[in-house]
Amino acid sequence: MAPIKLGYSFGDGKITHKHVDFYQERSGYIGAITLEPLYMDAGLREIPTQLGIDSDDKIEGLQRLVDHIHEDGAAVIAHLNHPGRMANPKIPGNYHISSSDQPCENGGAIPRRMEKQDFFKVIGLFTQAAIRAEKTGFDIIELQFGHGYLLAQFLSPKVNDRTDEYGGSLENRMRFPLEVLEVVKSAVSLPVIVRISGDDMIPDGIHLSEMIEFSKRLKEKGVEAIHVSAGTVCSTPPWFFQHMFVPKGKTWEFAKTIQEKVDIPTIFVGRINSAEDIEMLKKNFGAHYFAIGRALVADPLFVGKYLREVEGQIRPCLACAEGCLGGVRAGKGLHCVVNPMAGESYPELIKAPVKKKYAVVGGGLAGMEAALTLNERGHEVVMYEKNELGGQFNLAYLPPKKENLKKIIDFYKNQLEVENISVIYEEATLKKLLAANYDGVVLATGAVPAIPPIKGLKKYFWTEFLHEEHLPENKNVLIIGGGLIGIEVASKLVEQNNKVVIVEMMEEIARGMEMIEKTLTLKKLKEKGVEIYTSTKVVEIDGKSVKLEGAEETTLEDVDHIVLTTGMKSYNPLFDKIRDKIKTYVIGDAKEVGKAYDAIRDGYNLGLTL
Repeated sequence: MAPIKLGYSFGDGKITHKHVDFYQERSGYIGAITLEPLYMDAGLREIPTQLGIDSDDKIEGLQRLVDHIHEDGAAVIAHLNHPGRMANPKIPGNYHISSSDQPCENGGAIPRRMEKQDFFKVIGLFTQAAIRAEKTGFDIIELQFGHGYLLAQFLSPKVNDRTDEYGGSLENRMRFPLEVLEVVKSAVSLPVIVRISGDDMIPDGIHLSEMIEFSKRLKEKGVEAIHVSAGTVCSTPPWFFQHMFVPKGKTWEFAKTIQEKVDIPTIFVGRINSAEDIEMLKKNFGAHYFAIGRALVADPLFVGKYLREVEGQIRPCLACAEGCLGGVRAGKGLHCVVNPMAGESYPELIKAPVKKKYAVVGGGLAGMEAALTLNERGHEVVMYEKNELGGQFNLAYLPPKKENLKKIIDFYKNQLEVENISVIYEEATLKKLLAANYDGVVLATGAVPAIPPIKGLKKYFWTEFLHEEHLPENKNVLIIGGGLIGIEVASKLVEQNNKVVIVEMMEEIARGMEMIEKTLTLKKLKEKGVEIYTSTKVVEIDGKSVKLEGAEETTLEDVDHIVLTTGMKSYNPLFDKIRDKIKTYVIGDAKEVGKAYDAIRDGYNLGLTL
């Protein structure tokens, strides 16, 4: 398992029961677990709730966790990383040093250029952390030399502008990372692997040719394996996080080249999230070692299922970063859109003491998750869906570069079929539900667009333009509402040379959009010349003329199409009719409009309790 930040500590850097639960759930069927990056100094944290290995008082908890993982047969890897200039500036007491005094391109503190005493201190931190790792019982140490962290800040010609023996040529830029490696290897007897970025994915950063030479030196210094990723958190976070917006497989190409040129055990990583990926990597890339990250968040039994030692379909990682990255950034700890159990301490799923018959009305994400969980607990389930399984999430994968999201709908459809859950493709009426004599009815009927009272509003579109067959070309399109849906419709429209204007009542644009997707999409809209009005509302529509009211009054002329994406409201027409006649439960958007993350959790929670 690759290192992924969990954010489950209480701010003291120590192990909690959540860490134990999370890693134990994933430690079967796998060769080794890499814990989340372990901070070596409380002033070098990336998140407030990160695990630490900065003092001996951390050893007891880490030892307990390592012992639990060992019981399941997996080795444990200590991932040691110095963030340098990327220590979180919002955490009180953090300090920032680097090879130069250049701050991160995407924001952050201005670091202090390292001097002689700083070199000694950094080496001391790595040494003491490695010694603690060995005392704790870790099996392997992984040193982070990539992703734009401190030692990569020395390797990078973009960041490192030094003129002393640590800057300039590759030989000089690799000097300090190699010094750190030598000291760590001399301090402990554990095998050491090194993680690198095969390429920073920016013109003036680290490139593969230099990383091949660096890898040769790492091999000479006794490194056991090289773990090849890509990107830098500062400049190219989508590559670092292997987000769905970047093409899959580039890291595999880097790893293949290094494996061939250096002849050293090479670990492949980066969106390896299906059995087909592993088979293809073995066949076409000559891969022998794999680091699985977020796919193990989505499905803890991913490896067991791949090895066919565990029955069942792999629950797919969507590479969306919504729950795993978004949850950590929000201070809630790592969660997962598709796996409701990630980061939660649910009671064990057990069979219901009495088998009952439930109707689930609505086949969206909440309804399908509820149906499968109820079925797993031994209940009989009948699902009603008047249109198509997947509900409004069938729109989620239509915007550019989001086709990966369809995987979760396909997963649910397959599971419903495997479990022989009856799906009736017709509208559920009160008469039908009462006639079937159900013990309870679960209403998962979703949400519908909320239409504001705009003078003159007659003809408008909602999400129709997400479909290729309805997509106009070379038209003037006004989008009223600049939230998630409005921005995604705009992203689709600009690809067909439409001139787009977005009007949003709030100050913030793209509310509810995952951060990486938001940054890249808004950048695209800016490059395409999309006009965005915030703190502005549409007050009147007169033919092709639209009057806006904001900081000043504006009138848009020659508007060909209007798209209305001003939010959603719960749709629940059956509740008042049925609640006095049969036990009724409301979940998902039908209860409260939310995101896919909320819908799946709501469905699971209900299924767990009925």
